[in-house]
Amino acid sequence: MTELQDKAMLLEQMEQGTLIAQASTTDKWEVLPYNAPILPIHAALLRTGKILFFCGSGNDPSRLNTPYNSVVWDVKNKTFSYQSPPLDSTGEPIDLFCAGHSFRSEGDLMVTGGTLRYDPFYGSPSALFFDPSTEKWVKKPSMNNGRWYPTVLTLGSGRIFALSGQDKNGNLNKQPEIYSASFANGWNAFPATSSFPQYAHLFLLDSGKIFFSGAQMGGNNGVTPRILTLPEAFTQKPTEQAVSGLQASGSGNQAASVLLPPAQDQRVMIIGGGTSTTATNRVNIVDLKATNPTYVAAPSLNNARMHHSAVILPDRTVFVCNGSKMSEDTTQSMLPAEIYNPATNTWKVVAKQSVPRVYHSVALLLPDGRVVAAGGNPNRTVNELRLEIYSPAYISRSRPTIGSAPTTLSYGLKFTIQTPQASNIKWVSLIRPSATTHSCDTEQRLVDVPINSRSATSLQATVTSNRNIAPPGWYMLFITDNNGTPSVATWTRLF
Repeated sequence: MTELQDKAMLLEQMEQGTLIAQASTTDKWEVLPYNAPILPIHAALLRTGKILFFCGSGNDPSRLNTPYNSVVWDVKNKTFSYQSPPLDSTGEPIDLFCAGHSFRSEGDLMVTGGTLRYDPFYGSPSALFFDPSTEKWVKKPSMNNGRWYPTVLTLGSGRIFALSGQDKNGNLNKQPEIYSASFANGWNAFPATSSFPQYAHLFLLDSGKIFFSGAQMGGNNGVTPRILTLPEAFTQKPTEQAVSGLQASGSGNQAASVLLPPAQDQRVMIIGGGTSTTATNRVNIVDLKATNPTYVAAPSLNNARMHHSAVILPDRTVFVCNGSKMSEDTTQSMLPAEIYNPATNTWKVVAKQSVPRVYHSVALLLPDGRVVAAGGNPNRTVNELRLEIYSPAYISRSRPTIGSAPTTLSYGLKFTIQTPQASNIKWVSLIRPSATTHSCDTEQRLVDVPINSRSATSLQATVTSNRNIAPPGWYMLFITDNNGTPSVATWTRLF
């Protein structure tokens, strides 16, 4: 067939509408045609698929002791509903600016700490639940002391661990504590630990121990990466095991870190960060299964950045966006996003976002596999309210579908997923939803659910029996095919 004949046939197919175009495999960003009504300093994906944004006084001293609305964003319907948190014992609104948060097993978001005053900052002892069903705040017993810029982590027991932050007198709170509804006063505290930094990035390990990655906010206070072991008795002090090898250990300010997928591998990556001015492209990984865990160098980011976000995708890669080459400098923040593939140990530069986002920006995974980026507050009262959504390349492909799956799971359970693509499914994954602020997210993790057997239309898989691998709570259940294309998630509760 001649070249002329080829062209003629192609033209005929186009005219007859019989030419089947190849699906696009390119990624893209989209700035939404509406804005967030408040600065989204804190963001959490609720088990309803909606997103909770809150900011308290929002880094604006003039708003202290004024009403602080939070909003629930219904992404599908493009609407926002407003809520007001309870008042403190003096009748003033509880200021959740720079609090900490993680999810309880029931799906409520535990939010602890916040702001009592500015310059110097004093931390609030308040503790609240946000109930996704009623979309209301519920006041809970206060902590033993205040926390501003704290870290909060859900344990395998379902209890909530709180660490660090500035106390109600503006001093560093060195006394970790645990919340449980079974405690008489809600909270029990341990003796003081080392001076863990503000928003210390913490990860629950399969042993029940807790790893501090070295990423934080404002400086590490001389505390290097380490593993914390919590004692049974609250009269005893947690023990600390140093983890060596972290390069540029003084550049952990506003770094990102993530438990690499799947969680069973027990590898943590620290990404970028910086000093008070300049960002680094440093990337290190530590294997926490090793007898003596040590950070080792990994391929660097293509662009140095701080104030950025790292989001686990359901194709088991890590997406990095937001941030700047210089602290809080939006003129150097228009950086293309990057994706890390743990299987190949490589970075890939992908599409560039349109909105510069630095301090007080967030990003999180949606159940459909897209990523929301929001916020940015380079200077007080300068608030970035535009919303932007990233669609990875897999969004444009033909995707597997989940026909049915259990809405509740128990540890060690064998269960069935109905899917017409069963023969082509590579992975079943549980992804814990994000609750993020200041580049810190102690919640997100991807748990592998091994496939035991399959038929033409179903998969049988088994949930881990280790509550520390997958803390109790709500998860997004994804299936991913042999081409690395994930389904839209269904929600399930593990307990």
